[in-house]
Amino acid sequence: MYIKRILLLLVAIGLVVGGIFAYKVYDAVFSPNTKFKNQEAFVYIPSDANMDDVNKLLQPLLKNPKSFVQVAQRKGYASNVRGGKYMIKKGMNNNDIVNSLRSKNIPVKVSFNNQETLADLAGRISSQIEPDSLRLLSVLEDAAYYKANGFTDETKMAMYIPNSYEFFWNTTAEKFRDRMLSEYNRFWNDERLAKADALGLSPNEVVSLASIVHKETAKVDERPRVAGLYLNRLRKRMLLQADPTVIFALKKHTGNFDTVIKRVLYKDLELDSPYNTYKYSGVPPGPITMPDISAIDAVLNPEKHDYLYMVANVEDFGYHKFAKTGAQHNRNKAQYIRWINSQNINR
Repeated sequence: MYIKRILLLLVAIGLVVGGIFAYKVYDAVFSPNTKFKNQEAFVYIPSDANMDDVNKLLQPLLKNPKSFVQVAQRKGYASNVRGGKYMIKKGMNNNDIVNSLRSKNIPVKVSFNNQETLADLAGRISSQIEPDSLRLLSVLEDAAYYKANGFTDETKMAMYIPNSYEFFWNTTAEKFRDRMLSEYNRFWNDERLAKADALGLSPNEVVSLASIVHKETAKVDERPRVAGLYLNRLRKRMLLQADPTVIFALKKHTGNFDTVIKRVLYKDLELDSPYNTYKYSGVPPGPITMPDISAIDAVLNPEKHDYLYMVANVEDFGYHKFAKTGAQHNRNKAQYIRWINSQNINR
């Protein structure tokens, strides 16, 4: 009888201990373990991170970081950390958090617009995905890569079509570049290629001309008219005489692309550069910026007209006055020069 009581007592103690242990395990795994007030928080885990790194990133977000580490170890995550952007929702338990970090890498939106150099592009992209600007620039300036894919040093910027794209945050610099080549090839579908061919231009020449259109006017609705003007000049074998190309040539000549030039001077037109369309005929050897898709499509779908000249419209800022003859253009130009002189814009 005495032994039976002892056994019952031991069983009872075992059940209590087991219950306490089970409760602690359940609590560690399934009880809410977040302490932030927002509905969600995002964690960016580097590609080379280990469990200690993850723990440091999560500590400000968790009530009990120690229990998270224990659950992560039991579920095998601690030895299989994966880089990326992950979301933790308010009220998540450790089990949910580990599951999210293990399999729910969230894509990020990556966008860029009219960067003038690959260095500018590298800086822009590095603020949106994991690789830093130096690593990106090193990959983006790989001459052998461009040569293998039909680009020259002058045309390589044409490979980057400004838009918004989805990437995983931990995308490598090489994969970013490869994706941009794929997007370039996808952009230049049969329809666009046929339109370029009808204009007598290659895709890269279209982008180069579109970069001038982009710089000439920020008004999307005016771009087809500007594109039509430059195409008219090309057909008549006239110099394009586009001020943005001179500005680009000056920046390229000095190596300072941060220079702000509001007015092109007559002496600037003498700069000997293949990008100076006051001295060299045809489309420049490469784009002077990364033009928007609207500018590229404006070249491919130009407004049909007889305009050959244009100058900024001081009566409707942002737009231009167009002319079919030199005499008409000179009248428009005189009005513009009077206005710019009144503003004391000397450079």
